[in-house]
Amino acid sequence: MLKIDFEKCNACGLCVKSCPFGAIAVVDELARANELCTLCGACVNVCPQAALGIERRQISLEELSQYEGVFVWAECESGNANDKPKKVAYEMLAQGRKMADQLGQPLCAVALGGDRLGDLAKLCHHGADRVLCCRHELLSRYSSDGFTNVISAVIAREKPSIFLYGATPNGRDLAPRVAARMRLGLTADCTELGIDDQAQLIQTRPAFGGNIMATIISPYTRPQTATVRPNVFAAAQPDPARPVVIEEVPVTLTRANIRTRLIEKIRLGSEEEKIDEARILVSAGRGCQDQINLDSVRELARKLGGTLAGSRAIVELGWIPHSLQVGQSGTTVGPDLYIAIGISGAVQHVVGMSSSKKIIAINKDPEAPIFKIADLGIVGDALVIIPKLIEEIERIKVK
Repeated sequence: MLKIDFEKCNACGLCVKSCPFGAIAVVDELARANELCTLCGACVNVCPQAALGIERRQISLEELSQYEGVFVWAECESGNANDKPKKVAYEMLAQGRKMADQLGQPLCAVALGGDRLGDLAKLCHHGADRVLCCRHELLSRYSSDGFTNVISAVIAREKPSIFLYGATPNGRDLAPRVAARMRLGLTADCTELGIDDQAQLIQTRPAFGGNIMATIISPYTRPQTATVRPNVFAAAQPDPARPVVIEEVPVTLTRANIRTRLIEKIRLGSEEEKIDEARILVSAGRGCQDQINLDSVRELARKLGGTLAGSRAIVELGWIPHSLQVGQSGTTVGPDLYIAIGISGAVQHVVGMSSSKKIIAINKDPEAPIFKIADLGIVGDALVIIPKLIEEIERIKVK
């Protein structure tokens, strides 16, 4: 909580001006905070009288002992005949299993959906000790309010030590809402997770534009929560011999609890395929020089049966939509084959594609960082090399 020493406060108003949330006002010649305060500390730093401070309640060892288990939100598809868990759910379970074993605690998957929710036994086959199935007609499609209410109730009842989400569009919406509701710490878009010698969750993510990797802990709140992008972790091989434990969780939810409704669904254009699901990606960078040359990259992708993608640089130039951007501020991908054309290999881009099974880089700069992670590097002018590749692919297909 924000502590204000009224004896030191001289009502100078600097704290009011510094607050980005409008959470402080001077009332009766004294600074006072309201419920909008996020404890960001901006006011503390500017107060010339040292009248402001932040008091963080430290969780006691006794309270810590009440929280146990690694929980994973097993995001499921919606609107299908069988709303089965998404690929990212199995990826999260693989890492969750490693950490649960290290802690000597159980791993639990939490699945939300409607009557079509299915294939939940596979969550146990992929490492979960049990699955909490939250089934309700109002959960058949994702809604911020509905899912936040249910996940918050599960956390309050189960008291997990760690709760993980995939950083999908829905996960990025859900995780911060639950964290705000439950007053939890949250680290978003992690690239690595681990456990330290004090049994705390170690969360690693790019910071300062990707120039450094920050290591973050949440010692004061439980559960410790984090989101991880799809394709960062590899799913484990399923073990059908693992016991299947599925618990149906009663859900209390009414339409009055949900403030939004689905108006319309618009299908993406054919080129705007979900790049995180593509087996082959041909990705273009600023080295393609202009949008006309991008047509050659697009043609190469088509000949390979793959999907066009690109770097942040060409998205900012307006050559491709943001939905096709690979990297820290775009999508994390893990295709069988990733061809980087005219991409230098900045950290921000590499973070989003380094888990690809095979990487081919084409760049005329022999010192380009992309070659350090490439399985095959071709030094040369992409505008000369691409037509030759297309010609060779056509020749092989004719055979």
